[in-house]
This record gives sequence, C-alpha cells and structure tokens, in this order.
Amino acid sequence: MIREAVATGETVEVAFANACRELGVDTTEAQIEVIDQPAKKTLGLFGGHPARVRAYIEEPDLVEEEPHDPIKEATQYLQGVLSAMGLPDVSINVEEEETGAAFTLNGENLGFIIGHRGETLDALQYLASLVANHVEGSYFRLTLDVGNYREKRKETLEALGRKMAFRAVKSGRNSSLEPMNPYERRIIHTAVQTVEGAKSWSEGEDLSRHVVIGPEGGERPQRRDNRRGPGGGRRGGYDRDRRDTRPARNSPRASSAPRAGGPKSDDPSAPIYGKIEAKK
Repeated sequence: MIREAVATGETVEVAFANACRELGVDTTEAQIEVIDQPAKKTLGLFGGHPARVRAYIEEPDLVEEEPHDPIKEATQYLQGVLSAMGLPDVSINVEEEETGAAFTLNGENLGFIIGHRGETLDALQYLASLVANHVEGSYFRLTLDVGNYREKRKETLEALGRKMAFRAVKSGRNSSLEPMNPYERRIIHTAVQTVEGAKSWSEGEDLSRHVVIGPEGGERPQRRDNRRGPGGGRRGGYDRDRRDTRPARNSPRASSAPRAGGPKSDDPSAPIYGKIEAKK
C-alpha cells in the first residue's frame, strides 16, 4: 500500500518538506517525485509558479488476523494427529468450561490412544494444550479423555491411596508408590487425608517424582524376631519361647471358630486395586 501527499513550496526542498508534514513522516522516510520545478516571474510581474512535488511511502498491506480460538485450533490439531494414526472417523466432543474445555474422543478401537496407564493420552493432551496456549498472555485449560478413562483412573487412585494409608497405619511403615504426574499425585494426597493417622508427601525429581505414604508419627521401630539367627535361619537347641503351647486335640480351644474381627473391605493386606502396585 502506498501513502502519498502533494504539496507546493518556493523551492523543491520546501515543497517536499510540506508534503512529508502532511504524511506525518520525516523527509528521510519518504520518496520524492518532482511534478513542477519552481519558475520566477518575468520582469517580476508575469508568470512564475512554485515548486510542486509528490511525497510517498510504501507500507505493507495489513492483513487482518483472525481472533485466537483455542478450541478450534486444538480440535484441528487433534483431528490431524488422529488421521495420521489411522483414525480419521473419531469424533471429538467438546464441553466448554469456565477456564477451558474438556475434549472427549469417541469411536472404536481407541484403547491404544490411552496407552500404558494413560501415558499416551497424557502426551496427546499436553501437545494439544501447547497448541491452544500458543498466544502469550492467555491460559486455556484443556483436558482430554477417552471412554471415561479419567474418571475410572481417579477412582482407582483414590482406592489405592486409602488402602496404602490403612496399611501404613497398621504396619507403622512407609510405602512408596510408582512415579505419577502432578494430577494423579494430588488425587492420592487427597485420598490419604481421609484416613486418620496417615499422611503422604512427594519425593524425587521430574519423571521420578512419586508419593510416599506413612503413619503420622513417623515409622515405628519394628520388633526383633528372637527366634531367628544372624543368617535368618532358626536357632538350634531348645528355645523356651518356642515351647509347644498348642491346646490338646480335644480341647475346646481347638475349635475352628472364626477369629474376632475377621477380614474387612479396607484390609490393607487385600489385593491392590487396578494395575498400580506399590514399590517393594
């Protein structure tokens, strides 16, 4: 685009300065085209005219940019990735929220998008979030889900957190869980808070950061088993602590009645929920 102005003056220089003033630029920023050279009057009475010039500058055409639409851009990105993965027919349902949106993928054979314990789904969510937040000064919270996996994973982690908390209170020992992302660690911490006498904290750095669950008062000293020797084997000879105190066969105490306080649903020794396992 060219902006221009035509002006006159006693000299070419004065006319050019007048034209640049109309354009609002300095004389060093504009180009000049002389239309008429100044002419003096004949005998000081007849004819004559001032200098007339054209000053102009070239400016780049202003292209009106479309407003940033994080939902549209994230959706287009996900569609491109899914097509490259051989899933062009997957539908994307978007539910807008106060500070972002929840994206849900619907279709068949989407299990591999979730990946091992949600790692592939987390990576795809992270990349889509980068696309949605590429404009500085804005924050768009994007979550990605497949087949209600997030809710199921949340329930599994909550059950794990409570179970390991009960185990810590009963045994008096700390237990370390596998590394998790910040969102999943937060679920564990919240679940542990519901168990009286248990606490949790995070240890490790970056991808190795994990939750540790233990009793509130710290680990309790463990009893020493006097029936075992230094090498872990049983001592030889007579041990009065090992005297056979079993009741006689016909004694009433030998009945097969169940013990008081049998197994409970929150028994720490029961199998751990889901595929998550505590570190040995």
